[in-house]
Amino acid sequence: MARKEPAAEAANPGRLKQIALTYKMTSKADPKIGLVLAAVGIVTLGVFLAIGFLIGHPIYLGVVGLLFGLLATAWVFGRRAERAAFGQMEGQPGAAAAVLDNVGRGWTTTPAVAMNRNQDVVHRTVGRAGIVLVAEGNPNRVKSLLAAEKRKMSRVVVDVPVHDVIVGNGEGQVPLKKIRTTLLKYPRVLTGPQVTATNDRLRALGDLMSNMPLPKGPMPKGMRMPRGGPRLR
Repeated sequence: MARKEPAAEAANPGRLKQIALTYKMTSKADPKIGLVLAAVGIVTLGVFLAIGFLIGHPIYLGVVGLLFGLLATAWVFGRRAERAAFGQMEGQPGAAAAVLDNVGRGWTTTPAVAMNRNQDVVHRTVGRAGIVLVAEGNPNRVKSLLAAEKRKMSRVVVDVPVHDVIVGNGEGQVPLKKIRTTLLKYPRVLTGPQVTATNDRLRALGDLMSNMPLPKGPMPKGMRMPRGGPRLR
């Protein structure tokens, strides 16, 4: 037991430091975060205390109110910190890939499966809902990237649903902060083994494309460079 105490003590400063860094990051985008959190905690505690005095149990309700105040403050802090993080990521290249990496268990994300010289990019994630292609960049240009990626995948996956998402705030687009919610709303139509098999097929397709010999002479019009190059063994 004595050996576990130093580890536990070391873990607590780490968590406190992470909370402090999160608060510092959030306060830059949301300067009123301190006042908001204080107001939430005080109001919650005040409501419980008022009820406690009315029913004759102010101490008991005060303790309960303190606990609920801390929970409410933590919830509000988490929501505003998340909003601040998305605000800082929005418009940054690769922001969607970072969101996809945190969707949750059951999803396998491959960033930048397609890209053009304008740095428009398509990410791919696979889960129980099938394959989801998430595009970042100019809405008109990424449509051709999405179409090309679908044609490429059709060589190895023909019985798996394919959804596409264009990140943005325009009509028909999905804001960065709603990507996770959008993915989780898709119906789950694949079993665990089917998801694994789909990932294996897509990885095999990546190997096939990366090892494909390039033709001699000028590059044919419309042909893209194979992604990733030959893999080292």
